[in-house]
Amino acid sequence: MPARAQQPQFTVRNLHLPKELAYYDNQFSGLAASADKLYLLSESRLQDKAEAKLYSVRLADLDRQLADTAYVLPYQKLPIAGLPALRDRMAAAGQRYEGLEAMLLVQNVVYLSVETDTPSPLCYLLKGQLRADAVVLDTTFLLPLAKPLAADGSHIYNAGFEALAEANKQVLAFFEYNSFPGQNSIYELTDKHLSSASAPSKLPLDQLPFRITDMTAAGKNRFTALNYFFKGEGGDAIYRTPASDLPNAQLIRGLGDYKNYARLLTIELKDNKLTWQPLWEFPEQYRGYNWEGIAAYKGGYFVINDKYTPSRPYQTTLLYLQPTK
Repeated sequence: MPARAQQPQFTVRNLHLPKELAYYDNQFSGLAASADKLYLLSESRLQDKAEAKLYSVRLADLDRQLADTAYVLPYQKLPIAGLPALRDRMAAAGQRYEGLEAMLLVQNVVYLSVETDTPSPLCYLLKGQLRADAVVLDTTFLLPLAKPLAADGSHIYNAGFEALAEANKQVLAFFEYNSFPGQNSIYELTDKHLSSASAPSKLPLDQLPFRITDMTAAGKNRFTALNYFFKGEGGDAIYRTPASDLPNAQLIRGLGDYKNYARLLTIELKDNKLTWQPLWEFPEQYRGYNWEGIAAYKGGYFVINDKYTPSRPYQTTLLYLQPTK
């Protein structure tokens, strides 16, 4: 696959969030646009006494602020009911909950992926109902997703199923790390009659570098994904590409050191396999944000970070990547 992105196709628009939404410790981990609203998923780190919640903002209000930057965005907070009970069930199975990582909305059905700590062999898929004032999780539904293992049998550091999508009435779960030697794959689950006992099948995915941190539908069986590289040391070094992979290595190497990098990919499902190609590179000043959520809208994309920004103080940043004419 080519590693260089095409020429920029978007103008970056920075939206101004109300104080409650801009608070860095919301640690937003997913976005979804559905009906007339944009939904912002908090990681909901219960172990840190965080509230289980997501927020909604009307798309018409976002349009208004894009036209009038002085406009203050109204918003609604939606508590997520049932998450503590599900976390207790994970703990009883010996798995340590770390947070919610991805969100998929199918009409009024909500799917959420749970990341667990690195030693835990399982992540989870949750299911619930999107209501006017809350998300109500089904506390009888807790579907385990086994983490893929490195060649030596170890777990990939701090990695979970960071993206959920739907195609052909199947729920697709994408792992954060997809540079395993040999065949990489995603999980596929039939959303009809889905239960805690459902066994996922696999679809092959072309090996790709760096992290997949979220994705959004961009057409029939076509998705746009966030592809992010963090220059950190230690366990994060697993995402470094070898120097022999020159096209990708040059994206993340600076003057003798590594540098953060972020881009959009197009991922396509065809003939029961997934392929990808670069779509667009974030401008240099936006590559140090840990982009965790993306939602397609009017030919462009909303993207949001978790909390990490190139410099302190940390804060939530919501961008609209507006298509150029």
